[in-house]
Amino acid sequence: MKKLFLGALLLVFAGVMAACGSNNGAESGKKEIVVAATKTPHAEILKEAEPLLKEKGYTLKVKVLSDYKMYNKALADKEVDANYFQHIPYLEQEMKENTDYKLVNAGAVHLEPFGIYSKTYKSLKDLPDGATIILTNNVAEQGRMLAMLENAGLITLDPKVETVDATLKDIKKNPKNLEFKKVAPELTAKAYENKEGDAVFINVNYAIQNKLNPKKDAIEVESTKNNPYANIIAVRKGEEDSAKIKALMEVLHSKKIKDFIEKKYDGAVLPVSE
Repeated sequence: MKKLFLGALLLVFAGVMAACGSNNGAESGKKEIVVAATKTPHAEILKEAEPLLKEKGYTLKVKVLSDYKMYNKALADKEVDANYFQHIPYLEQEMKENTDYKLVNAGAVHLEPFGIYSKTYKSLKDLPDGATIILTNNVAEQGRMLAMLENAGLITLDPKVETVDATLKDIKKNPKNLEFKKVAPELTAKAYENKEGDAVFINVNYAIQNKLNPKKDAIEVESTKNNPYANIIAVRKGEEDSAKIKALMEVLHSKKIKDFIEKKYDGAVLPVSE
């Protein structure tokens, strides 16, 4: 009888400890923020934010993934609390292609003005007839890149089409008979180094990783005026007002993070607070 009583007591004790462990785990989960981010500049900015979040009682964990397409999937699948790598047009395009994604913008953090680079020419005006332009194959940025070429007077887009939605088929005039080639964003810097095109569009994050500064090395830099391409923190719908996401945005919009972005990237990346 005594053994039975002791056995029952041990079972109850084990149950209580398991419950405590479970509660501690849940509480721990509430105090951890997991963000999927590309290496540069996103993960670098988040690293700077770590101690500021710690002051607010949160531990920040950053996951750098190998492919753009993995970031929103990881967020939709609840593998992370947020991601930081994209702008609103890209997010909207992803949700068109993946109707099960229920994601929203929690706030913009920075803008990365697109740059066009050339090993041979000093200006877009110097490009010869039949020059090859290398674009990224990111559908959400086709209009962004084509707008830069239109602003430089190299092409004319169909006025009936919203610039942000424009694609190569919307080019109405191409007086220099420019030819276009698309490659993955992460391969554009390599294409530039290998002189695969006369002019190459390179996203700022890949430019920085390859020791390029848009202000100094690009032959054309995107205007920041009325620019819809600020990089955002994306979260699952309904979680944008959660305590952890509010804490994250407060830190990323703080003066310390703004100053860090301005100093470290020397104008190649610009802080945004929206």
